[in-house]
Amino acid sequence: MESTRQNKVARLLQKELGDIFQKESMNMFRGALISVTVVRVAPDLSFARVYVSIFAPSKDEKELFEAVQNKAKTIRQMLAQKVAKQLRIIPELAFFLDDSIEYQENIDRLLHSSNATEKEIKNENKAKK
Repeated sequence: MESTRQNKVARLLQKELGDIFQKESMNMFRGALISVTVVRVAPDLSFARVYVSIFAPSKDEKELFEAVQNKAKTIRQMLAQKVAKQLRIIPELAFFLDDSIEYQENIDRLLHSSNATEKEIKNENKAKK
C-alpha cells in the first residue's frame, strides 16, 4: 500500500517526465509520441518504476524503448533540474514498456470472438429445432 507522500511524488514525477518526453521527443526520440502512463515510487523515494507507452507509426517501438532506457541518466538529470526544489532525493528511474493497451485490445478481441461463438451455437440450436 502506497503512502500519501509516495502518491504525491509519483504524480509529480509523472507530470514532469511527461513534459520532458513531450519537449525532447524530436531531439532524443525522432519525434515518437511517448507518454508516461504510471509511476510507482519505492517507500524510501529513492527508486521509481516508470511505465511508458510508445506510439511511433513508422518506427520500431522496441528500438525506441531501448533508446529511452539508454538515455535514462540524461532524463534523470533533466528531471532533477525541474524538481530539485521539491524533492531532496531524485529517484533512480527504471523504465518499463506499458502493454496495458495491447492487453485491453486482446481481451476485447477474445470477448468478441466468444460472443460470436455463442451466437453460432444459438443459431445451430435453433436450426436443430
